Amino acid sequence: MSSMIPTTAPFNDEQRAWLNGFFSGLMGIQENAQPESVLSAAGLSGTSLPIPEPAEEEFPWHDDSLPIVDRMELAEGKPVPRRLMAAMAQLDCGSCGYVCQTYAEAIASGEETNLTLCSPGGKETKQMVKRILKESGDDATGNGAPTDAAPTASVVADRTNRNGAATNGASANGSATHGAATNGRAVYSRTNPFVAKLIESRPLNQPGSAKDTRHVAIDLAGSGLKYEVGDALGIYPSNCDDLVTQVIDRIGADQDLPVSGPSGSKSLQTVLSQDYCLKEPSDELLEAVLEKATDPEIKEALTAMLEDGVPDGVDVLDVLDLTDCRSITATEFLDCLDPLNPRLYSIASSMKCVGDQVHLTIGKVVYEREGRVRKGVASTMLADRVEPGTTVRVFVQPNHGGFTVPANAETPIVMVGPGTGIAPFIAFLQERQHSQAAGNNWLFFGDQHESTDFLYEDELRSYVENGLLARLDTAFSRDGDAKVYVQDRMRQSGAELWDWLQSGACFYVCGDASRMAADVEKSLLAVIQEYGNLEPDQAKSYLDQMKSDQRYVRDVY
Repeated sequence: MSSMIPTTAPFNDEQRAWLNGFFSGLMGIQENAQPESVLSAAGLSGTSLPIPEPAEEEFPWHDDSLPIVDRMELAEGKPVPRRLMAAMAQLDCGSCGYVCQTYAEAIASGEETNLTLCSPGGKETKQMVKRILKESGDDATGNGAPTDAAPTASVVADRTNRNGAATNGASANGSATHGAATNGRAVYSRTNPFVAKLIESRPLNQPGSAKDTRHVAIDLAGSGLKYEVGDALGIYPSNCDDLVTQVIDRIGADQDLPVSGPSGSKSLQTVLSQDYCLKEPSDELLEAVLEKATDPEIKEALTAMLEDGVPDGVDVLDVLDLTDCRSITATEFLDCLDPLNPRLYSIASSMKCVGDQVHLTIGKVVYEREGRVRKGVASTMLADRVEPGTTVRVFVQPNHGGFTVPANAETPIVMVGPGTGIAPFIAFLQERQHSQAAGNNWLFFGDQHESTDFLYEDELRSYVENGLLARLDTAFSRDGDAKVYVQDRMRQSGAELWDWLQSGACFYVCGDASRMAADVEKSLLAVIQEYGNLEPDQAKSYLDQMKSDQRYVRDVY
């Protein structure tokens, strides 16, 4: 007998199983009885059935420090939505427009068809999601397994009412919290971005640096968009024209050919520039190129990519270069591509200080692979391809998990932000200075060389001089014989760091999740254990309590 209790009812698995067994037993007594008659026979009705309080579900895999293989093991045997959740990066970062749980549930229900939105999870999340859906079959979603097609506007727009991570323009309960007033015009959001003018994109590194980090300022005047410190700015990028031209050449198409894309009918050149991802190739593209391949070695390489995933750095052009793809029509080619998703950047300004502007700190990504220069889509667009006065499409993504300055202005804060991770803490400091917050501020910053890579050096040193920064600890890893990082500076100042924590300080981290943030947490645990004279499990409990109290908050990716 199929389940009598719908999966949407507010019961956990044990409660649902018990109720199904109870009603199944009653129906065994009354063969051919309908559920409603069984309820009546039991003295219950659909409206009088006592509904137990749903137990809070635990997600042991919801730990971003766990590798994906461990998370999947913890979710083994769970329903499809929970296994999909375990495949996510577990950061609840909001970059997908959801949180991990609700994104997974939307995919499983068939309401969300874009499987590439978990940018922190990247390739491994995408591959695992596809594997789960393939193993579960079409029945897993109720509407058939989703594809990589871009989600419809109605699906994305409705996220604000269904999900824990509200998009710009509405809170989770649908009330407007960000964006323009709803007086007859649409609120600017992820699905309706504001076309904003670029004010500047100036280098922060000094000549001789191996890096190119930019301070980007964007004009929000006329948008009505509002943001809080700790929020992120979403930017819809465009692909490099040279890359688009090469891709079109490989399929032997006309760049002016009119085609239908997610945002309407445009030329093939424009659609590939604005709407489709030319970075990691989809399984559908690999399969299409495999059909055209005749060389056994090429077929073997493509088959390996389908089975094991695409090697790091391999993009759409690399795959098209493997064989003659000129027989693939433009429409067939577009059907094989993933949508070009927005990029989220931590905001490096406070509106109280900069007004209708938003500032970002962006590291330009350029590297060479297989004799060809590869470029970060959004970072090189903002550094090279968009001139001051021209436009970019933007929206505000509210912060998650309390990543903002404390409500109590007297609370001290400790900030750890190496490299571009400094961005939100520039905003924090601007906010604390404007509000004349009494709480002390301590910043740990690191990069490669002090002479060339001390981002925002003048601003930070002025904050030290005027007392806004009680402490500024720096770590420039390439300046000495031994590499020193921010986590090393934390341990060196462990006694004072412990005193700050004991006085109620909030501890913030921004930056790379897999390495820096993990190493910072290990060092923080070590400081708590050593200077708190605690056992390892006690130190872990102390840190867990900080997380629960939102005194230890991370913005990692």
